[in-house]
Amino acid sequence: MSAQPIIEVRDLDVYYGTSQILFGIGLSVRRGETMALLGRNGAGKSTTMKAIMGLAPPRRGTVMLRGEAITGLAPHRIARAGLGFVPEDRQIFPEHTVEDNLVIGHKKGPDGQDEWSIDRIYEIFPLLDPLRHRIAGRLSGGEQQMLAIARTLMGNPALLLLDEPSEGLAPIIVQRIGELLRQLRSIGATVLIAEQNMHFCMGLASHATVIDKGQTVYTGTIDELKSNDDVRNRYLAL
Repeated sequence: MSAQPIIEVRDLDVYYGTSQILFGIGLSVRRGETMALLGRNGAGKSTTMKAIMGLAPPRRGTVMLRGEAITGLAPHRIARAGLGFVPEDRQIFPEHTVEDNLVIGHKKGPDGQDEWSIDRIYEIFPLLDPLRHRIAGRLSGGEQQMLAIARTLMGNPALLLLDEPSEGLAPIIVQRIGELLRQLRSIGATVLIAEQNMHFCMGLASHATVIDKGQTVYTGTIDELKSNDDVRNRYLAL
């Protein structure tokens, strides 16, 4: 793996109005890693993702993407620099077909890479293949989540950000999304997943960062987290 992180977040403070939400958050994800950003509901996971993407600009701190500062850039410039973001509410184009959504999402990566084609998407996401002409707004929640991830990959990101990908989905669909993320890890994708569902991440992430009340309280490998009862009981147990 590369010594330089794909993404490095340093000392982020983020406010909504006068209320401070993040207090010096820090994390890093290296090439090929799947990092789980874990914490209870309201811990600051989604705000961290939005801060990285420029949707909740930090008042203090730095976000480095492949060694270059992206703090303060507009979200579309951050996307062009190599970040792909799947928000919590998915935000597909509901009046367009599945394939239209994929075509709309296509762009070359920050170094001109063009690894994700529609054919490859249907190979990795076989559930979408028979739905290619279906209007996206008529898909189930799980199908929409699959489409949102697939459309983001069509932009050839250096890092894929997923905000609560398992939320509100039936267990069988959560299992399928977990299988998909394990497959992405096996082909070398770099992923940061914000999740409240610790058990969903245990079998697919390589590393974990735990936040609580807007602060980083733990970072390490997923195996180290599995053996750390204190951290899991204090910050992740419901």
